[in-house]
Amino acid sequence: MNWSQFFTSSVGKKLTMALSGIFLVAFLVVHASVNATIWANDGGVMFNKAAHFLGSTIVPRVLEIGLFAFFLLHIIQGIVLEIQNRSKRSQGYAVKMGNKGSKWYSRAMGILGSIILIFLVIHLIDFWIPSRFGGLEQVFIDPATNEIVAAGTPGAKEYHNLYGEMHYKFTSFPWISVIYILGVIALFWHLVHGFQSAFRTFGVTNHKYIHMLTAIGWIFAIIVCGAFIMMPISFLAGWIS
Repeated sequence: MNWSQFFTSSVGKKLTMALSGIFLVAFLVVHASVNATIWANDGGVMFNKAAHFLGSTIVPRVLEIGLFAFFLLHIIQGIVLEIQNRSKRSQGYAVKMGNKGSKWYSRAMGILGSIILIFLVIHLIDFWIPSRFGGLEQVFIDPATNEIVAAGTPGAKEYHNLYGEMHYKFTSFPWISVIYILGVIALFWHLVHGFQSAFRTFGVTNHKYIHMLTAIGWIFAIIVCGAFIMMPISFLAGWIS
């Protein structure tokens, strides 16, 4: 079997899903860490500087290209596997197993993935595209005082005000916050199943390790998705400004 045949086989597709999923989990850690800087409540100084670093430094930009490639690969393989699984289940079961056979969120990975995809497209349109291709207002930060200053202040550096855009979108259009929260909830259940499933694909079968990985997956999903959900809530509630 050559590489082309392997990666188009059922095992190859699952391995690709697992590897790309682990890469995306690593991305979520970075993304959540950067987003957490909004709670510094410094008017977005720390967040805008962090976002500027990721958008203007060569290594993060190269990794960003890889990220999009893995996103695309994960989505395509997920769709293919979902179609294959549905075709295999087309005859159905004589007795409905419910959660005795598998958890509802493992059976709903296709639906959850579709919700996440819709959320991702909206998220990119609202935030990533303006930050990369223009459309954001500028903010000036004095590196000596680490404070926002007026344009033209000697020594001040110019940054895209992505923080201000987030504040505007989440507070002025509550429906965006609702979509964001629903998307993150779908991501939560996707992670709960996908985290331990990836390691099963890598060959982990020992029940002790599976239970441990399942617990880690739950903890990871709660922390990361909890942080994402608290972002729009914090803006809407006025906890940060």
